[in-house]
Amino acid sequence: MHDPVTSAERQVWRDGSLSEGTRQIPAETALALTYNGGTYAVMMGTPQDLRDFAIGFSLSEGIVQSSDEIETFDVIELDDGIELRMWLAPDKAAQINERRRHIAGPTGCGLCGIDSIAEAVRPAAIVQKGRSFSPREIMTAMAAIAPLQAINLSTRAVHAAAFWTPARGIVALREDVGRHNALDKLAGALAQAKVSAREGMVLLTSRVSVEMVQKTATIGAPLMVAVSAPTAMAVRMADAAGITLAAIARTDGFEVFTHAERIAAHADSREAIHVA
Repeated sequence: MHDPVTSAERQVWRDGSLSEGTRQIPAETALALTYNGGTYAVMMGTPQDLRDFAIGFSLSEGIVQSSDEIETFDVIELDDGIELRMWLAPDKAAQINERRRHIAGPTGCGLCGIDSIAEAVRPAAIVQKGRSFSPREIMTAMAAIAPLQAINLSTRAVHAAAFWTPARGIVALREDVGRHNALDKLAGALAQAKVSAREGMVLLTSRVSVEMVQKTATIGAPLMVAVSAPTAMAVRMADAAGITLAAIARTDGFEVFTHAERIAAHADSREAIHVA
């Protein structure tokens, strides 16, 4: 199996002087997702947690409704990439032949190969109400991410997606050079562990685009929190899906863009929030 981190020789020009040495950088590999012998999509990603990625991608694409529908899964190492080979029941395979993607996706591409506007902006699943969260819980959850980002700690070059609950803290965290891939990996990990997302929140170290909302809705989390800003379409999609979208999360607070009723602000003034 490919190592998710590799070393690169480099020269450093800094403060008017030159030094040499190595730096840890993340690996990036072509990942082909195939179903019943046919290639559906080729994405560039970090070669780690590949089963999670394949299952999460299959769920977010609507190819399967449960990880149990994937009858067999194999990782096939090729000279120029990795094939994630899945076999489904024949009726499922017939369905995906009609919407197979033929375009290779660059790093982090969430819509590569989509051939219609309707498919690109398809409505997200409606998320159940779930529980409410305090601002302090959100801040605690976001602070827990960085120490667990093993690849990012050595490379400073990958995204993370995590799931947090008040009872368990960080339940799962996945990393990838692509933000969509990291979220798909998280979805796959939660699905295999049969984790109900209603009691927790999805945490992102990236910006929030519409595809990230669609994937979070598939997971079923009532709240998503990101360190960067959302796009306008992401805000509209989150609102329609019933998801509380908090973003621009920093050490001093965050901003809430949709369904702020889930954020149960206390009388403590230190827990005041900004509702955009």
